[in-house]
Amino acid sequence: MITKEELKNILIDTESYRIEKTISIDNIDKFSQAICAFSNDFPKSDKNGYLIIGAYDNGQLSGLKVSDKLLLQISNIRTDGNILPQPIMTVEKFSFEQGDILVAEVQPSEFPPVRYRGRVWIRIGPRKSIASEAEEKILIERRLSNIHTFDAMPCLGTTMEDLNISFIKREFLPKAVEEDVLIEDKRSIEEQLASLGYYDLRYSCPTNGAIILFGKNPERYLHGSYVQYVRFRGKDRAGDIINEYKFNGSLCNELAKIDTFIETSISQKRPIPVSVLREETVSKYPYWATRELLMNAIMHRDYQTNAPVQFYEYDDRIEIQNPGGLYGKVSPANFPNVSDYRNPFIAEAMKILGYVNRFSRGIYRVQKELDENGNGKASFDFSLITAFRVIEQVSKKYFESGFGAKDNQNYPETTQKTTQKTTQKKILQIIKENPNITRKELSIILEITTDGVKYHLQNMVNKGVIKREGSDRAGKWVIL
Repeated sequence: MITKEELKNILIDTESYRIEKTISIDNIDKFSQAICAFSNDFPKSDKNGYLIIGAYDNGQLSGLKVSDKLLLQISNIRTDGNILPQPIMTVEKFSFEQGDILVAEVQPSEFPPVRYRGRVWIRIGPRKSIASEAEEKILIERRLSNIHTFDAMPCLGTTMEDLNISFIKREFLPKAVEEDVLIEDKRSIEEQLASLGYYDLRYSCPTNGAIILFGKNPERYLHGSYVQYVRFRGKDRAGDIINEYKFNGSLCNELAKIDTFIETSISQKRPIPVSVLREETVSKYPYWATRELLMNAIMHRDYQTNAPVQFYEYDDRIEIQNPGGLYGKVSPANFPNVSDYRNPFIAEAMKILGYVNRFSRGIYRVQKELDENGNGKASFDFSLITAFRVIEQVSKKYFESGFGAKDNQNYPETTQKTTQKTTQKKILQIIKENPNITRKELSIILEITTDGVKYHLQNMVNKGVIKREGSDRAGKWVIL
């Protein structure tokens, strides 16, 4: 981090490609653009950039008093998921007689172009602007020379024919890039994907990350790229297998199925009496916490091995085990306070698609949700070295008030099918009453995710129960 003496020298200097001074304290959009630009380091100085809050352009201090709230706001820019790949930065407060200064020090990214809300910001001298296509191409070439992670490497032997291009154009690109930028972008789909890190222009093929995320058959090239769910009877693997399933398609398809599977088959909500007049809904395994743990396993796993992510359910717990131990800067001593990414481009795509909300904070919320639901906190096993395991205990609250061991031991094989039938009956009744209802409205009424609604509707369409007439916005559902 910069020293106080170095900061004094910077204050008396003019703004440059490495320095931005401001007296604003609430323009998070402006701060994020500056951090994005420093991360891209377009002049290729390999020097850190400095966002200085609390100083005028001439170096005079504004008299700012830096609060904990402001420190937290600026620090949160790193992990809020709006700047991707995630910037490397530190934030520190400096106090002078004339007032305080808050400094965000930003390191140049090894994986440019870095985007803030889908736009690539750069600095040339004191000027900050959105990169042109030519400038963005320079950043892409720079990233190709810095490739270190497996998901950014070319998947040799593959072509664009191996990717689900329709999904990329329909679902991914509009979320990854601002609409007006995308409309003006006249580049080929290969060049568009290369700008996001999913196509290698040198070898004219998709990257490993692109095959994992959007591939028509990822397992053909990356044999362990699937999630294996098994429900065992009893408390160890010696018990009979009650149910099993293999999630083995591209992540863009399988993540939605996994999300729905956890919500409809694993979570299993039931009301628990709290008082004479009030009930509390408790889940066997809380949906969000379980989903977050499994999504983390998928995001952080080692895709170079032939081993899958293991999602194993027993009578008393769930175990999630992913190949690949703690990565990079993360150790048992600093977990989960420190984060590092084995697959930064897969992590970025999962954020764009909405399966990861904020980086670095999920574990704290997971532990809180598990505790409140009666599961107790999840335990993490770092002893496996080449693998990482998390254990989630079944909720004790779930089996209160007469719901005891009998329910747990006689876990029905048809739980998922029964739950799906119940949900789809409700959807059918709702559509009967309101054929124009939207997926979002169904999601609110049914209290499930929009991905869950999408899954059930498609399932019902495939079975010939309902069909859609007209467009998504102006059309209606018809019961057959």
